[in-house]
Amino acid sequence: MSVPYRIESPSSNAVGDKIPASERIPIIARPFVSDRAKKTLDIVEKFVEEECIPADAVYQAQIGDTVKERFDAHPQIVEDLKKRARELGLWNMFLPANHFKEGAGFSNLEYGLMAECLGKSVIASEATNCAAPDTGNMEVLAKYGTQKQKDRWLKPLLEGKIRSAFLMTEPEVASSDATNISLSMRREGNEYVLNGSKWWSSGTGDRRCEIYIVMAKSDPSNTNPYKQQSVVFVPFDTPGITIKRMLSVFGFDHAPHGHGHVTFENVRVPVENICLGEGRGFEVIQGRLGPGRIHHAMRSIGAAEKALEWFIARINDPRKTPFGQMLHKHGIMLERVARSRMEIDAARLQVLNAAIMIDSKDAKFALKEIAEAKVLIPQVLMDVLDRAIQSYGGAGISQETPLASMWANGRTMRIVDGPDEVHLLQLGRNENKRGPAMLERIAWQKAKSAEMAKAYGVEIKDVLQLDRLSTSNKSRL
Repeated sequence: MSVPYRIESPSSNAVGDKIPASERIPIIARPFVSDRAKKTLDIVEKFVEEECIPADAVYQAQIGDTVKERFDAHPQIVEDLKKRARELGLWNMFLPANHFKEGAGFSNLEYGLMAECLGKSVIASEATNCAAPDTGNMEVLAKYGTQKQKDRWLKPLLEGKIRSAFLMTEPEVASSDATNISLSMRREGNEYVLNGSKWWSSGTGDRRCEIYIVMAKSDPSNTNPYKQQSVVFVPFDTPGITIKRMLSVFGFDHAPHGHGHVTFENVRVPVENICLGEGRGFEVIQGRLGPGRIHHAMRSIGAAEKALEWFIARINDPRKTPFGQMLHKHGIMLERVARSRMEIDAARLQVLNAAIMIDSKDAKFALKEIAEAKVLIPQVLMDVLDRAIQSYGGAGISQETPLASMWANGRTMRIVDGPDEVHLLQLGRNENKRGPAMLERIAWQKAKSAEMAKAYGVEIKDVLQLDRLSTSNKSRL
């Protein structure tokens, strides 16, 4: 990236710490990280801290102020950073090595560590061609696309020449249950005809967006509700598509990419644009969303780290001395810093464990771990951000710091890719399946206690009498 001058970073690795990212990898994850990935991780961190984070403000300024300017913008700094990222070998790191040949050859775990660094910057993910929704869409094309579909859309996406959108959520139905998806898709000869509407269609505002990946109802009479949907590739300029409006997130429009409310009126696409096959929409979206949730989670860890950095900076600012002392002299602030540190570190381990589980087999094998990360990490981010915002007072909720915008993004993470309630319900159901076995185990243990008590000549008062609830007391666990 060409700049008129360079300001020296405050330390050798530009993060204010003496330890590089590769040496801060949790020790339980290190055996799964290659030397190549460790080296790349350090380059990613330096690139983000020294070039991307300083460029974030420039990016925002180049977008402009009016709605038209913002959704017609493509800041030059994006292309400059892309060029720089490719020079550094930081490109398409997200496609896991054990499933895709098109990526950089890293595992989900290795990319997850890099995604944490990327999550500290507004622009870093796009600069390295690792930005949502393109990442998940590229995975769909790489995993399920025909060669013709790959040549037409995957290749330019991998090269960062175009962008894409994923259209699933609908305004008229409860889209947290994807069986409700109702945008109609009927076949007429060699074409599919689509009618209906989508919203929260991320990426549709970008003028470089050329392909929509759309989930629609192709077989509403199928007795299996999970076979009624299909996924189809729809070129953005197909007649009958209208972007009615762009939606804001707590007042933030996320231009130039944005989140569109899109209508389809007799939109015709060739049958060859089907993804994987008719009735296989759920298979496609599950294959897409699993790894994507880990990407979101790791970026959220990075955002939490950034929030903590801003928090620590604020409480050590000598210009701000409420009640005659800097904020770090007030014990409640140090407690909040400590809690933030513990929560971030614990959350990171949760995400890395999920990534290792995916790498060991696939996303389906790690459903429990992915769901846990999907629920836990956004909440940790929200808690850390809340503490940081509180330390800044009025500045924390204004545009004077990045914290308010980060809070809006973090709160959104509790809804995107399936709301918390869906994951919690499934986790609870699966955990509750152990109920009969737990009754059996505890009843046996209580019976064993009674036998042991008798042998030792003592009496145990059994208030709950769980042994009477057991269907069988013969099991020996």
